[in-house]
Amino acid sequence: MTQTNNRFFDEVARLMNDAAGVATGVRREFDTVMKTQAERILRDLDVVQREEFEAVKEMARLAREENEELKARIAALEARGGKGTTLEGTDVGNG
Repeated sequence: MTQTNNRFFDEVARLMNDAAGVATGVRREFDTVMKTQAERILRDLDVVQREEFEAVKEMARLAREENEELKARIAALEARGGKGTTLEGTDVGNG
C-alpha cells in the first residue's frame, strides 16, 4: 500500500509540475499578445517614441542657441553702424 501511495503522490506532483509549466507558457503568451496589441495601438495613434522626442528636443535647443548667437551678432553689427550695409550683395536696410 505504501508503494501505491508514493506512486499516487508522484503522479500528482508530476501533474502539478506540468500544470505550472503550462501556466508559465500561457502567461508568456499573454504578455506577448498584450505587448503587441499595445504597440499596435500606440503606432495607430501616431504617438512619438521617447528617443525621437529627445532627438527633436535637442535639435530645438541647438536651434534656440544658434538663434540667440545670431541675434547677438546682428545687434553688434547694428551697434557698429552696420544698418544699411550689404550682406552677400543684398541691401539689408531696404526691406
